[in-house]
Amino acid sequence: MALSTELTTLTIAPPDDWHLHLRDGEALEYVVAATALNFRRAIVMPNLKPPVTTTEQAMAYRERILAAVQKACDSGQYSAADCAQMQQFQPLMVLYLTGATPADEIDRAMASGVVHAVKLYPAGATTNSDAGVSDLLGQCSAVLERMQALGMPLLVHGEVTDAHVDVFDREAAFIESVMKPLRAGFPKLRVVFEHITTRQAAEYVTEQATRDEHGRLLLAATITPQHLLYNRNAIFKGGLQPHWYCLPILKREEHRLALLKAATSGLPQFFLGTDSAPHARHLKEASCGCAGCYSAPYALGLYAEAFESAGALQSVEKFEAFTSRNGPAFYGLPVNAGKFTLQRTPETVPETLPFVTDSGIVPLRAGETLPWSVTARA
Repeated sequence: MALSTELTTLTIAPPDDWHLHLRDGEALEYVVAATALNFRRAIVMPNLKPPVTTTEQAMAYRERILAAVQKACDSGQYSAADCAQMQQFQPLMVLYLTGATPADEIDRAMASGVVHAVKLYPAGATTNSDAGVSDLLGQCSAVLERMQALGMPLLVHGEVTDAHVDVFDREAAFIESVMKPLRAGFPKLRVVFEHITTRQAAEYVTEQATRDEHGRLLLAATITPQHLLYNRNAIFKGGLQPHWYCLPILKREEHRLALLKAATSGLPQFFLGTDSAPHARHLKEASCGCAGCYSAPYALGLYAEAFESAGALQSVEKFEAFTSRNGPAFYGLPVNAGKFTLQRTPETVPETLPFVTDSGIVPLRAGETLPWSVTARA
């Protein structure tokens, strides 16, 4: 790894995305190449319609993802070098936890070699979460016990959905009402607190740096580029801005600064997870617009910008740890071979990108110029 003295070039091990939405069918074919080109591996969310609840379904979804990557390469839109990168992409599959998930499904998942985690969506918390869990310890204790015994991580969307809890307070409330009881009841369960958005979550994960008898961290967290770069003002700047609306929602500036401190700390429990979530433009710009920011094509440049804003790019080891090393260490996977190079080469984000409808998809920072971009992959 290397950093030029002029701070114009970053060289890191190829990164991974530890929280990603790829959708399915035709939508998958429009977005998978952006991730396959910019990340070697990705934890793929299972909140499809219907959700991916079994190992068999996860394996079939994985094959559809790989087929979509190959279809992109066969289209002639990408160079031979880009296709060589894309064909190294490995989707890491996840099961959707429901109140009816049987404990022996965890055995099948572990044996498959392709399922790497189980996802908790509190019922109604976000897109396609209606099949989620309403009483985690009451409904899922047998599954959690098996996961704890086998070392299968639980990925949590950390928000309560009680109507009386303010939307900006739902993550902090989740820590007290769900996370702490969960970890007290299953103290060796490995948990990823996904897309954290608050000072409370950053501090909780920082303080809970415990490991199991194998030396593996028991608690980690992913952080998105939008939560490192923006506070909740971005949603209302110059009018309602639906393409900055995601769940968990952007928070106050104090929370953004706490997340930036955590991401740039070099601590092993924090790593990259874009939560890139593609939605057609007309579904975002609607009377009841859906939640999600699409960042996959430009995520690495966004993260570099966030680190630079905190004066943290001088320590490239910390940037590489966040993007390329901490995630593999948590999941027990090797660091990717090769290198990616980012340079201070401005890149303008298109106003729209092609998608399944004529309205296209609007990426995060559409129409703006990013100071950092990926210029070489090897």
